Amino acid sequence: MGIFSKFTKLPLKPKLIIILVIAAAGWFAYSKFSQSQNSQPQYQTSVAETGVLVEAISASGQVSAANNASVSTQASGVVKKVFVQNGQAVKAGDKIAELELDLDGKYRSTQAWSSYQSAKNNFESAKATLLSLNSSMWSANQKFINDAVARNLTVDNPAYIMQSSDWLSAEAKYQIQQAAVSQAQNSASSAWLNYQQSSPIVYSPISGTVTGLSLQPGTVLTAQSSTSGSATSQKIASVKTNAPAQIQVNITEMDISKIKIGAKATLTLDAFVDKTYTGKVISVDTIGSVNSGVTSYPAVIGLDTEDPQILPNMAATANIIVNVYPESVLVPSSAVITSNGETVVRLLKNNKVELSPVEVLGTGDSQTAISSGVSAGDVVVTSVITSTNSTRSSQGSTSVFGGMSGGRGFVISR
Repeated sequence: MGIFSKFTKLPLKPKLIIILVIAAAGWFAYSKFSQSQNSQPQYQTSVAETGVLVEAISASGQVSAANNASVSTQASGVVKKVFVQNGQAVKAGDKIAELELDLDGKYRSTQAWSSYQSAKNNFESAKATLLSLNSSMWSANQKFINDAVARNLTVDNPAYIMQSSDWLSAEAKYQIQQAAVSQAQNSASSAWLNYQQSSPIVYSPISGTVTGLSLQPGTVLTAQSSTSGSATSQKIASVKTNAPAQIQVNITEMDISKIKIGAKATLTLDAFVDKTYTGKVISVDTIGSVNSGVTSYPAVIGLDTEDPQILPNMAATANIIVNVYPESVLVPSSAVITSNGETVVRLLKNNKVELSPVEVLGTGDSQTAISSGVSAGDVVVTSVITSTNSTRSSQGSTSVFGGMSGGRGFVISR
């Protein structure tokens, strides 16, 4: 009688017990087998390749107003006439608008004109005094030459000493008056500019293109003043030049030593996500500033080309190129680890991991350039995964570049 026949004749309860025992034994055997299989490490790998690694620093900032000048005025009253419109080219000194001054505006304008006239008169008076002193200086000079020098008087002769002193004194007075004339001229120029700020005519400060003008006949401009009561200017428009825009970005203290004047950069603006601009670093503020305990250093990047669509204060992101490593062996940065204080790369050879000491040239976000220790085509281990039953764990060592800040890189593979 077969085992199966004997089994079928057993009561139900023994049958169930036997089935459970067999199932438990099978599950135990299967679990042992699976555990032995899954305990084998699994490697995530990549192949080393030859390429160009461009190491760059990423920084954010905004477009500065370096190519814009404000058109402002201290005048108050009703706009009588507007001479230009947005998008129109103007030259420095061109009329922008004319106002019919109110009482406050007339008072300020008259006061400024009076100050200008006074400064102008002082300037003319200083010039007249200079002419007189110039004549006196040369008269003293001629007297000295025609008398003391012509008679070959010695330097200790009283007549020589007196005439020489008169000449030198007259020359000194002339030179002092020259400085006084220059100062009087500056005062007159300042008074004229101050008058222009309060005059009924508003002028363009520079040559360029008018933007942001919202005046029209009938617009009322009210007087503006500071807390001290002095008049302050109000902006009515801007004049933009054709100079390429400048981007100001903030560099971290970890990266500032890598940024050099003239370094090339690529830039993107939030307003134009489909456009990439190029430029170079034109200035770096090495003094920096501290905000909430964080130190940053402003750097200015000048764009290579002018784009009228770029406006002041637009948000921008710059990638400043600090190093280029041509024809280098490139591996994922996660393949580079530290073992016993030495920088190594894990190589997979014949299903076995070997640690190869390497020399690192530079690194980006995801790739590292290697000068020795790894060849193109080598299989490198980026992480090791082991599984026990249903639990999976990664046993990869931390990359030596895991703590680097700010740096970015991109790769051109060969």
